[in-house]
Amino acid sequence: MQMTWLFWALASAGFAAITAILAKLGVADVPADSATLVRTVVILVLVALIAVLGREGFSPGKIPARSYVFLILSGLATGASWLCYFRALQLGDAAKVAPIDKLSVVLVAVFAAVFLGEHLSLPNWMGVGLIALGAGLLAWRG
Repeated sequence: MQMTWLFWALASAGFAAITAILAKLGVADVPADSATLVRTVVILVLVALIAVLGREGFSPGKIPARSYVFLILSGLATGASWLCYFRALQLGDAAKVAPIDKLSVVLVAVFAAVFLGEHLSLPNWMGVGLIALGAGLLAWRG
């Protein structure tokens, strides 16, 4: 099987789903911020090992300053997202929190169009609308 972007995107979705369930179980008896710290340390160690020992290697000097700025900002946004996500999981049902969290898909489409100049077709925008509608229906208390 060729490892395309679709393979990796589906793998990401699968791991994200597992993450939501495991995180919900993990935050049951600890503060959300502490749970986020433990998770982050595990991720840091895992990704550091992959980066250092992997076939691509890690060459910090080869990363342009501009890339560092955006990667650092992305890391800060990720940290904020995780802190909010764990707090939401602590307070709500995973089956309701996860779909609302996935409204990020809708926001990415909007932000990509506005800030990156990406063009989505009418069917693409309809899909974005359906994702938003679906997230709302999943989170609805009906």
